[in-house]
Amino acid sequence: MQIAPSLLAGDLSRMALEAERCRGADFLHLDVMDGHFVPNLTFGAPVIADLARHTDVPFDIHLMVSDPEVLLDDYLAVRPARLAVHWEAVTHMDRVLRRIREAGVEAGIAINPATAVEGLTDSLHLTSFVLFMTVNPGFAGQAFIPEVLEKMGRLEAILDRTQLAVSMGVDGGVGPDNIRMVAEAGANLAVAGSSVLKSAEPAEAISRLRRLAEDIE
Repeated sequence: MQIAPSLLAGDLSRMALEAERCRGADFLHLDVMDGHFVPNLTFGAPVIADLARHTDVPFDIHLMVSDPEVLLDDYLAVRPARLAVHWEAVTHMDRVLRRIREAGVEAGIAINPATAVEGLTDSLHLTSFVLFMTVNPGFAGQAFIPEVLEKMGRLEAILDRTQLAVSMGVDGGVGPDNIRMVAEAGANLAVAGSSVLKSAEPAEAISRLRRLAEDIE
């Protein structure tokens, strides 16, 4: 299981130090919010570009914004390892996924808890990963919605039928009490915010989550 701490749950006035505390992370998850697609504002591409000078951990950028096509080039310019856009926010998904892939970045589709996974079928051939929101996006610290995990089994059935190599991740409310459930559902990446960044030792919290998941895997 790969673990991606969400810096949204940390002290945003000292993001570089928070990133340093997340030793052992596979990615740093960066939630970009516009106050329109979700009811919150966070940070933009200039902040992420500055953060890149202070860490070697790859970035996992999650665009929780309306019309991400307009902003896409700014975020691709910071050279993330992965970038996800929301199914609910994109008009021309084929075009957006191709732009991400052409930049040498893993292209992901994020879906909200109430979004059916079957609608993604015709875009999966351009997709590296699907990020299942296990909270309604917009704020850190929300409670995990376990019913979302059932959708992961439905996606697995689609992938088995189409023979496509698409990985699955979850984002929201992930911690020691449910990471095993996440692993059992087939996720190979967990975005963990409060359970990591609000702990006294984020690096140890990351290791614990990975150990718990690997007991299932």
